[in-house]
Amino acid sequence: MSTTLTPRIGARVLLLDAHDRVLLIHACDPHDRGHDWWELPGGGLDEDEEPVDGARREVAEETGIVLPSLGRKLWIRESRFHYKGRDHHRIDHVFLARATDTAPKVALKPTENEKAGLIERRWWSAAELHQTTAKLLPASLPRLVEDLLAGTLSTTPLNLFD
Repeated sequence: MSTTLTPRIGARVLLLDAHDRVLLIHACDPHDRGHDWWELPGGGLDEDEEPVDGARREVAEETGIVLPSLGRKLWIRESRFHYKGRDHHRIDHVFLARATDTAPKVALKPTENEKAGLIERRWWSAAELHQTTAKLLPASLPRLVEDLLAGTLSTTPLNLFD
């Protein structure tokens, strides 16, 4: 019997620092510690929350970095995955942002889920993204960042599926 999951809508930020490094969060499935990945900061939207507002809120909660504004929407990523023993379906709106000051300005507010699965946060150069064997979400992140920095990424938001 197949079940259709209603997708959870979320928002994430491709956050670049003054050196064009990308902030990623290293997380794992608390029920399967061997299943780990690096992802952009972000998460699910609250009820009636707009993606741009949710993206800014999530970055502040997960990193302490306050973003006064976001840049353009880069892509919408639809994913299906298994986490904590359940199947999930997500649609994430991903926005560009630049931070000249990367020092946390507000206290982190991790959810219980984030406390259980967060490993670390790290800034990555485009070269490091290309060289890593770690699981990146989305898997095409090295190419996407390279295209963005080169100015060749589509100005129309991409649709990603994985």
